Parts: sequence; structure tokens; C-alpha cells
Amino acid sequence: MDEDAKLLQQLLKKQKEGRLKPSDRYKIPPQAMPQQDGTERRDNVNEVALGFTETQARLEAMRCLQCRNAPCMQGCPVRIRIGDFIEAIAKGRYADALGIIKENSLLPAVCGRVCPQEVQCQETCTVGKKFKDVSKAVSIGRLERFVADRAAGPDAVPKVAPETGKKVAVIGSGPGGIVAASDTRRAGHAVTVFEAFHKPGGVMVYGIPEFRLPKAIVQKEIDVLEKMGVKIVCNFVVGRTRTIAQLMTQDGFDAVYIGVGAGLPRFMGIGGEQFVGVYSANEYLTRANLMKAYKFGAGADTPIAKSKKVAVIGGGNVAMDSARTAVRLGAEEVYLVYRRSEAEMPARVEEVHHAKEEGVRFHILRNPKRILGNEDGYVTAIECLKYKLGEPDESGRCRPIPIEGSEFTIDVDTVIIAIGNGANPLIGQTTPGLELNKWGNIVVDDNCKTSLEGVYAGGDIVLGAATVILAMGQGRIAAAAINEYLAAKK
Repeated sequence: MDEDAKLLQQLLKKQKEGRLKPSDRYKIPPQAMPQQDGTERRDNVNEVALGFTETQARLEAMRCLQCRNAPCMQGCPVRIRIGDFIEAIAKGRYADALGIIKENSLLPAVCGRVCPQEVQCQETCTVGKKFKDVSKAVSIGRLERFVADRAAGPDAVPKVAPETGKKVAVIGSGPGGIVAASDTRRAGHAVTVFEAFHKPGGVMVYGIPEFRLPKAIVQKEIDVLEKMGVKIVCNFVVGRTRTIAQLMTQDGFDAVYIGVGAGLPRFMGIGGEQFVGVYSANEYLTRANLMKAYKFGAGADTPIAKSKKVAVIGGGNVAMDSARTAVRLGAEEVYLVYRRSEAEMPARVEEVHHAKEEGVRFHILRNPKRILGNEDGYVTAIECLKYKLGEPDESGRCRPIPIEGSEFTIDVDTVIIAIGNGANPLIGQTTPGLELNKWGNIVVDDNCKTSLEGVYAGGDIVLGAATVILAMGQGRIAAAAINEYLAAKK
């Protein structure tokens, strides 16, 4: 028996005898996530983080103090009973733990992998606060992933109420759309999900790389929807194929949920962005993830140029995903160019760490001034300025200030712009009476109802950049409101 297994047995014995104290729990070391070797994984798209072993999961669960006021639960956007599911893991009751999570979250295997728990449930964890270090908080996300993978088994199909005769259209098949479709279908409504791409799953399939979120996990959730009787229609662009008005007045839908995300990429507005070799992160990741461009030919749905030297502009999770994808697509050098310091990076610490392990070179306090190209219109380099940090701006982060005369160039053949997305204007342009804010996001009330009768919205198209769990939370709120609205509708 190894040392971890011995420790677990000692703790379980103390717990059974009623002698397990908070001081004992504080002494349990945080469990490190097993992962692929940093060099080996440069050449494959397999998942990097391998998941806790059973012993690790139970030890990590034993670190939880079972606080009466449950601050972690207050930090969870969908209010999962975190202490209860963690206690079930500690006792080896994995099916019970999964059942507790699924009371509030339909996608635990997804959320456990990609949600930023360190700024949600783990940020408020008492254990992390004790050590004044959120990285030493109980690893709630990793435990959620463990139990989702361990106790999954055959996917149970939720019960569906008798048919109501009402029809609901869900626009977008991302996390919010999946939840809205599931909850409205369970109420007995006929539900159709309209997806613009040729495969459902939204950002989970086109935006998040395979090495962070295996697509088979997302497909399992789509399969459950179809088994419930939800109809999924792909290659259907609402606003072009049909408008919302047409869906409701001509196709007979009684309610609509808009969950189209925020898929309009932002560019920098600098010279040279028109050169061949400049991509938005959206395009680059969609080609690589959804279209399997990493296969370079057979099996790939779309081509992608082979790059030798790549610059990724930005410091968020999408920038990390782009840089790490470029590594796997065979780039010899990948540079991450970010105008603030590493401390201000919005990317998850884990993703930054993984990018460095995989050889991504960080150019911090740097930003492109222009993109350079040759006479044939291809990218050859970026000209950058060095920056220093000034006073905090409206985001609370220190404002980056350019240093005059500090220009320098980096030779590259590919530039990926990963500085954020905005709302696609298509829905707004084709839906008269739909209220939008100044950024083009849909305005909703506390029940996710828009300015139009029977039309609801949630996720990125409402919030701007949101997490999977926040989008799910809005999908659930909207579904409850839709069910209530349709129940009252004659």
C-alpha cells in the first residue's frame, strides 16, 4: 500500500471514530492532477489533464471542512450543493455525488474541465482562505470531473412530461442551449434546437480544443437530448435561413430561446491585418477543432496553412488555446504577446502553466504596432512596442502605457488575434423590436425575457464573455420562465 492509500485509511478510521478534526484536514496535502508529459503532448491532441485517481479524489475530498455556511456554494453560479457531493466522494459514494451535482448542473464532465473554479466556488473556499492561497483551496472542479467520469455509466434519459402541444425553438446548441432544451423538453414541449454549424455543441466543439475538452463528452450530452425527443437541426442560420418572426408566426413555435453566443471576433485595427496568415482566434480554433485541420488532409474538413513561427495576441484562455493548438499543428516557435504583465492575464493559471510547459514563449508587456508582410501579401513579421504599467483602469487592472521609441520586430508567418469577441449583429438586424445594449448584446430581465413576447435569451449574447456554468445558469432560468409562460398560454 502506497503512502497516499495509508493516509486515506488513517483519515477514514479517524472519521469513523469521530476524531477527524479541521486541523487534520488542513494537514492533507492538495492533490496534484496527473497529466501528460509536457514534451510528449506537443505531438498529440489527447487530453492533457488525466484526472484524479480514486485515492487522490477521496483525499482531496477529505480536505473539505464541510462548512455550515457553505461559502463555496455561494460562489457557484448554479448553486450546486458542493459540500454534500464532496462528502459523498470522501465516503466513496460516487453515484450519490453525481446525483447531487446533476440536481443543478447537467454538464459536470464539461464544467469540471473548463470552468474557472478559482474565481467562482474555489475563490470563496475556507481552506484556501486559511492558507491565503486560492490554489490551496479544495479542488472542487477536479472533484466534479472525477465523479462525472467515474460514475457516468449509461446516460440516464430524464423523464419527459406528457406532450403539451406547445413548441419551443432553441437557437444555438452551446451549454445554455443544451440546458434550455433539456428543461423545456422535460416539461413536455416539442423542442427543436437550431445550430448554424454542421455539428452541435457550440463553443464546446468549435472553440475549446480536444486536449482540454474531448468532443466525445459533449456528444454524449447531445445524444441524451435526442433520446429525450429533442430535434436538432444543423446548418440552420437563424436570421438567414429563417428569422425569429418566421419561426414564431409561420413555423408555429410558441417560444424561442436565443443562445447564439458572442461569435464576432474583434481585431486590433492596426496596419497589416489584411495579410495572408492573419487569423482571428475564432477562425483558427474552429478550423483546428471542429474541422479537424490538425489532420492536414485525409479526415480534415478544411485546410489550414502549416506555420513555422506563430504570434498569438492576447492573454486570455482563448489566446492560450490558440497558442497551444499552434504547437500541436507543428509550429517551430509560438509567441504569446500580451500588453500587460502575467499577473494581469485573465487566462486560468493552469492554462498559462501548461502553455509554458509546452514551449510557448511569453512576450509580456508587449503589443503589436503593425503587422508586416511581403509584396505577395503574406505575413513576415510583427512590429511591437514595449509597455509599462500605469494606474489601474476601469477593469481594475493596471493600465498598459507604451514606451516611446521601444519598437522591435518578431519574425513570424502567422498571427492569431485573440483579444475577445463581440455580439454577432445578425439576430439584432433581422429581429425588429428586439432591444440591444450599446455593445449589441440582447437586453433581458431577471427571467432572461427579452423585449419581445415569448422570446428569451442567455449566455454570451446577453452577458458578453461568459463561462460555461454562467451560460448554463441562464439557460435554466430562461427555461423555467418559458415553461411558466407556456403553462399560462391558452
